[in-house]
Amino acid sequence: MFSSLLAPLVTAMMELLKRTFPFPKKYIPICSFFVGLFIGLLASPFTNMNAELRLWSGGIAGLAATGLYEIGKKSKKSKRTC
Repeated sequence: MFSSLLAPLVTAMMELLKRTFPFPKKYIPICSFFVGLFIGLLASPFTNMNAELRLWSGGIAGLAATGLYEIGKKSKKSKRTC
């Protein structure tokens, strides 16, 4: 549950980072993973989970955010071709 709440936040942060600091596309998934870890760790005031679970949730959310972005990008492309 916690990971599913973090995934949109990580997606938004990654989009902000990509627009602010241009970096190669091949580093986006690993950067998303670390952003997820960071946000998961910072989420301590909002949950009573211990740090290990927050880190796991953040990492999963980071990886899910990369997939979420790719799905959104593909659906946007398919709408343009229709």
